[in-house]
Amino acid sequence: MKSKIYEVDSIDGYNKWYGQETLHPLVTVIDIKESPEWLNGATLRYGLYGIFLKQGAGCSARYGREKYDYQEGTIVTHAPGEVFTVEWDEKLPMPPSRGLLFHPDLLYGTSLGKKIKDYSFFDYGDHESLHLSKAERTVIMALMDQIETEMQHAIDKHSQTLITDTIALMLDYCLRYYDRQFITRHKVNSDILTAFHQQLREYFVSGHPERNGLPTVAYFADKACLSPNYFGDLISKESGTTAQRHIQDAVIERSKQLLVETRLPVSEIAYQLGFEYPQHFSRLFKSRTGMTPNAYRLTA
Repeated sequence: MKSKIYEVDSIDGYNKWYGQETLHPLVTVIDIKESPEWLNGATLRYGLYGIFLKQGAGCSARYGREKYDYQEGTIVTHAPGEVFTVEWDEKLPMPPSRGLLFHPDLLYGTSLGKKIKDYSFFDYGDHESLHLSKAERTVIMALMDQIETEMQHAIDKHSQTLITDTIALMLDYCLRYYDRQFITRHKVNSDILTAFHQQLREYFVSGHPERNGLPTVAYFADKACLSPNYFGDLISKESGTTAQRHIQDAVIERSKQLLVETRLPVSEIAYQLGFEYPQHFSRLFKSRTGMTPNAYRLTA
């Protein structure tokens, strides 16, 4: 039986779930020490941005059939449009957490609004959460305190800027901490990069391109059981270049091989590589090599 889907699309509505006063219509900082019983097993669809610092173990989120347990000091983020299910063991006390939620409308006309999409971790899966040290948790908690203090001030012409600038600072710290986490997981990430290169080679010699077209970052992310954003960031940090660039590199290398070792027309090579239109292949090839495919064939 499917659980009911609850829309999380207003700050006031979310505050009411926890009996908390709404100090600002577009942002809230909330301390969750106990959740309503109906929330256990409920499916939530977010219309807000959310940043939650879990301060204890025992709570989990489920996406479809997969379930992920939060550790103490874990940051979980949610973006508008996300759907997930919250569960916890009713025999145990609900682990406390602290959350910052803000409505997209808060960002209109602000510098944060222009760069919110740069914070790709909002689209990471929950199993790709950020795990903080004690010192890092202290920083995040202090910034939440600062936002809460500003919310208690009467709204004036400075409120939006002060609040969004503090949120941006918190998000920048999260970026720093994710960079640290990528570094400390170098061995695992290096293995993922190696597997990615192997899968790229296999893809282009397997006949997949003709049947399924050019591969996407999402295709390889799925093979690694990661979200596309997390996978892309991991590859960039591990290799210094984007996952899309790696895919293009594989296309160019395979095309050079076919141009030199076969007499296939350029259009046929383009189709074998997964291009729908040969001119798109020729354009990419020239942009990467400085010459057309035919010119490369003549000089190779």
